[in-house]
Amino acid sequence: MNKNVGGIDKLLRIIVGVVLIVLAITGTIGWWGYLGIIPLATGLFGYCPLYSIIGCKTGCPLKK
Repeated sequence: MNKNVGGIDKLLRIIVGVVLIVLAITGTIGWWGYLGIIPLATGLFGYCPLYSIIGCKTGCPLKK
């Protein structure tokens, strides 16, 4: 599994994921806030299956 999520993308995914989960836990938004686990996981692991399907990569193009 090659990493295909780079720097800023990774950071934004983690932030959005945590915010959605916290909002769901506090009851500010509905159950769908728990879907924040998806961007959180893809940010933490640095791998997005959808990016693999469409051939996208946000990491540094010079790294292998």
